[in-house]
Amino acid sequence: MTKSEQSANLTRRELFKSAAATTVVTAAATAFPTIVSAATLGRQGATPPSERLTIGVIGVGIQARGHLNAFVRTPEVKVLAVCDVDTTRRENAKKIADDWYSADTTYKGCDAYKDFRELLARKDIDAVLVGTPDHWHAEVSTEAVKHGKDVYCEKPLTLTISEAKNIVDTVRKHKRVFQTGSQQRSDKEFRIACEAVRNGRIGKVKQVYVSVGGPSRPCDLPEEPLEPGLDWDMWLGQSPERPYNSILSPRGIHNFFPNWRNYREFSGGGMTDWGAHHFDIAQWGLGMDESGPIEIIPPADPTTGIGVRYLYANGVEMIHGGYKGPDGKDRGGVHFVGENGVIHVDRGQLESWPDNIVKEPLGANEKGLFKSPGHHQNWFDCIKSRERPICDVEIGARSVTVCHLGNLAYWNGRKLKWDPEHWHFVGDKEADKWRDRVRRDPWKLPKG
Repeated sequence: MTKSEQSANLTRRELFKSAAATTVVTAAATAFPTIVSAATLGRQGATPPSERLTIGVIGVGIQARGHLNAFVRTPEVKVLAVCDVDTTRRENAKKIADDWYSADTTYKGCDAYKDFRELLARKDIDAVLVGTPDHWHAEVSTEAVKHGKDVYCEKPLTLTISEAKNIVDTVRKHKRVFQTGSQQRSDKEFRIACEAVRNGRIGKVKQVYVSVGGPSRPCDLPEEPLEPGLDWDMWLGQSPERPYNSILSPRGIHNFFPNWRNYREFSGGGMTDWGAHHFDIAQWGLGMDESGPIEIIPPADPTTGIGVRYLYANGVEMIHGGYKGPDGKDRGGVHFVGENGVIHVDRGQLESWPDNIVKEPLGANEKGLFKSPGHHQNWFDCIKSRERPICDVEIGARSVTVCHLGNLAYWNGRKLKWDPEHWHFVGDKEADKWRDRVRRDPWKLPKG
């Protein structure tokens, strides 16, 4: 092979690695990358086709369809393939990409797959978006990482604690860039709230209140006629065999969030759905991205699905439930309660008592958190720089584990002691069995 042929065979990923070695400046104050722009390199802001990130989208329901529409509008990336077990959704997603790129003479069309493994086998795809229902997240993400793909996986990251630990190990082993879709980390209000807490503006934190829904329940839905064009067995995957019901996999192109998340076989209910957002912010504010609680205590009546308490080694107590602020109003979201004040944050909402806590800019001696350019853009930037993104795989795994621990306390109605360093229950062999679930053949616990 000639030198020119060898050069032509360089993969896009190798080009990015080479570029990262010469164009990335790491900001010492934040330990996050700053990318030299295309304009700085003399390209006037344009991204040549040979340097665009190539992306596949796996699972194209309503959430992933939103990602897909954003991706096709991003000049530095190009969507080459989509995958879904439902024919209607799959063909619709392909049409979105094909229509958008219709004027691009270099585009060869969006390929559509029913089996995610066929998409992952492609050498020309750099990264994938995993937008499947929760019970598929770990399997698809693990295989993607093993195939050398960088990954953006929707939250909640996993269905079980064992899956969470294994995906962290797999990503580290294969050195992939992995963004968890807990996008509140890229929102200004949540960053400011966590900066205030971590800089001691409310003094020692005593309690954190997290207002999200309760745990999921066993699925008892009746059988319905199967949706034409849906591979129902593949949709179920590792979950127990059961008849089709449109609540689990809606018919056609739906514009609502399906309620498979209410059922234990497929998800953890509100505890993991919104919990992967709000418990994540609680962990961020407490500086627990590499740790977690050490004790989980269910309420007197676990069937209420509210009131579980988490104790941290530093004495902080986190409560699953709402909080009545100093003004007497009940609010959702996250409340940090400290010796010297209270901070409340939710989407589009940021307030504190006293109000100057979150209004005053950071002082010279206060430490800021990374200002994300946007959750997608942060992922794209980190794929090029090989840095860890703002919601790296371990952050997503730790946050969803908090959710899983709460669910296990509710479902089993007893106190649990947790060792976050070693990812197991303390002196509790029975509880250790709850870290994973029985899986339907041929699916096994995904490992790297």
